[in-house]
Formats: sequence, structure tokens, C-alpha cells
Amino acid sequence: MSATPGGGPTQTDGTAGGPADRLGLRPGMVVQELGWDSDTDDALRVAIEDAIDADLVDGDYGNVVDTVVLWFRDEDGDLVDSLVDALTDLVGGGAIWLLTPKVGRPNAVDPTDIAEAAPVAGLSQTTTATVSRDWSATRLIAPKAQA
Repeated sequence: MSATPGGGPTQTDGTAGGPADRLGLRPGMVVQELGWDSDTDDALRVAIEDAIDADLVDGDYGNVVDTVVLWFRDEDGDLVDSLVDALTDLVGGGAIWLLTPKVGRPNAVDPTDIAEAAPVAGLSQTTTATVSRDWSATRLIAPKAQA
């Protein structure tokens, strides 16, 4: 039950802090992964698990999660539906990190599609980060105080 800071997790790039730090992930967080497939970035997944000091949970977890990592490709269907599904277990104040292939890669998602889908799903787009060679991450949150 001890976290050892500076344990030297494997990173997918040479940037200080690594991709999991850019996603704001910390030990003890529960991170749900949706949309996994054979094309996902395994090094990024390992970096996330190292950052939270736990395994990622899947869609059958059945409890609240702090963050959702949603892998989504242009061929995956309706983005709004996927975002709404990602909200199911998300704790209030949590974030969805939408991971999409970078522009120019196969199955890339047009940034305009993300900007249009987010508000329909009740989300606001806040940040975009490069997290690996082939994947970009867009942070989506539910707006505060909708009563």
C-alpha cells in the first residue's frame, strides 16, 4: 500500500511527466477504459496504469469512476451515443478523455465532429493533448451546476 514517487514508469514519448501526467491521472484514481481494440496504444495504457497504480476497469465495473478513457475511431459509430454511454459510471466532476487517431491516420475523427458531439452529449471540451504517436486526447467534462 505504498506509492513510490519517481518509480520510473515507461513512457510513450520522451516528454517529462509523460502522457498520463498530461491526462492529470494520479495514484488511487479509478479509470474506466472503453473502446479498447487491437489498435490501441499499449504503451499509453501501461503508462496510465502506472500513473494510477492500478489496472484500468472496463464497462462492466459497476461502480463510479474518476475518469473515463474512451478510444474512438471514425468507424465506431455514433460519437454522441459513445459519449453518453461513457457518462454512465463517471463521478460528478470527473472527466472523459476521448482518444482518437490523430488527423491523417486511418479512422481519424474530424475535430469538428468532436466539437459538435460534445454539447449534444451534455459535455464541454476543455483541452486537447498529444498522448502518443498515433493518438490525440480531448478532455470533456460535464458543465457545472445544471439544475
